[in-house]
Amino acid sequence: MTDLSSQSKLNADIFVLQDEERQPCEVWTRVMGYHRPVASFNIGKKGEHHERKFFQERCAQLER
Repeated sequence: MTDLSSQSKLNADIFVLQDEERQPCEVWTRVMGYHRPVASFNIGKKGEHHERKFFQERCAQLER
């Protein structure tokens, strides 16, 4: 196994990709019980996906 703990912190500013070096990211989501790529959605489903609101559920508080 490679031990990366001895490497110094990398400066993120030196890693810059040019547009021609980038590639598209395929986004998948769960719809109607199975996973599908968002790119294959029809226009209505794409709009619905765009309007989704994401949230983070808080931990349950135990009553004493």
